[in-house]
Amino acid sequence: MDNSKIFKFYLSFSFGENMRVDEFFTGDFLSLIKRTHEYARHFFEREGTHGFSHVRRVLNLCMHIGRKEGADLEVLALAALLHDVARPLEDRGEIEDHAVESAKIAKRFLKTLGYEKADQVAHAIESHRFSRPPEPRTLEAKILSDADKLDAIGAIGIARVFMYSGEHGRDIETSLKHFEEKILKLKDLMHTETAREMALERHRYTEEFISRIRKEIEGEL
Repeated sequence: MDNSKIFKFYLSFSFGENMRVDEFFTGDFLSLIKRTHEYARHFFEREGTHGFSHVRRVLNLCMHIGRKEGADLEVLALAALLHDVARPLEDRGEIEDHAVESAKIAKRFLKTLGYEKADQVAHAIESHRFSRPPEPRTLEAKILSDADKLDAIGAIGIARVFMYSGEHGRDIETSLKHFEEKILKLKDLMHTETAREMALERHRYTEEFISRIRKEIEGEL
């Protein structure tokens, strides 16, 4: 691959402010990551609560957590990029479970490219949804599930809840009820130690926000 093209790729595709793709992948696999990135992105016609920006954040989280936990970063990166490709189909009511369908799409795509760990990627994707079976069996599957949940907590999680509320005409009180029924429970569902530590900080921030907004609703502040 032309070095100038690789450099441009790094500029547009990095794992957070201080982490670049070349810290993790080189050669043929770097090309596969780029190809998968472009393939996954075309499934998302619009942004929103589950747009491609969510996929990119989950990818970033997976790389951070995976490096600390000693995971197979190849499997993890591919699973992160492809984990929600069928989400738009579920949102349109065309399928019942985007995790199952995303796993099928990912497996077909990767096997077409001759990737030998396609089954491992597919398992991670199929099991990333904490509210439905199957349970994640591998470290990579557990990390993907953790990363997906982490993106629903903290400042990002707060933003996503109110994005969803705007998309569906939900009021503030209904949004706060969603925090209590789902978001505030996520910290106890993490599989890895690294994710648990991150979840605690994000949970604390979310609790502070809820306390503050309730005081403003009541006119105390």
